[in-house]
Amino acid sequence: MVYLLHGNGQGYREWSLYSRAAEWARQGFVLVMPEGYSSYFMNAVVPASDRYEDFVTHDLVADAERGLGPVTRQQRAIAGVSMGGFAALVLGMKHPEEYGFVGALSPPVDAAERGFRLQRWQQYWGFRRIFGPMGSATRRADDPFAIMRGVDAAGMPFVYLGVGGSEPLREPVERFDRALTRAGVRHEFEEQPGAHNWGQWRLQLPGLFAAMQAHLR
Repeated sequence: MVYLLHGNGQGYREWSLYSRAAEWARQGFVLVMPEGYSSYFMNAVVPASDRYEDFVTHDLVADAERGLGPVTRQQRAIAGVSMGGFAALVLGMKHPEEYGFVGALSPPVDAAERGFRLQRWQQYWGFRRIFGPMGSATRRADDPFAIMRGVDAAGMPFVYLGVGGSEPLREPVERFDRALTRAGVRHEFEEQPGAHNWGQWRLQLPGLFAAMQAHLR
């Protein structure tokens, strides 16, 4: 089972429209592509009724896997691009008992660190609604770097982390790669030429799915 999460400003059709992910279905993967709008697939602070983390980890899994028989964590992966990559990392680290593999392509791992900037005031208020105010407990709870400091490396899913060589997120993603290494979390880090778009992410897909095949069973 592979749960594929889309990026911000896109929708559940993103993976089928811009990639050849369906080819992997012919190799036995069951692909599930949920709709997350601009939620970062998190339980929002405002409105509190937006419970996308609960939706993905509980409702969606139960519905998608109904009738398939028992599905173990080593048969389940979660992966995403951009916003969806952020969510895959956070959900995989917060619920390691659910996933054997996490794939994150160009995840904005520094989202919780981003304070107010006039040029990006809409993003700031969007993050505040989802994660809460800067320095708050709710923001720390969904900060990949903060979560990483408390994980049990032995119980973590394998992580595939990818980034483009010319995209603005390269520095925070490389910083998160170093955090994974320091924590002893099994992972693979790949950099491909390109920017924050599907041109680069398509280059990452063969490595992503090869790693998935190697670490799921």
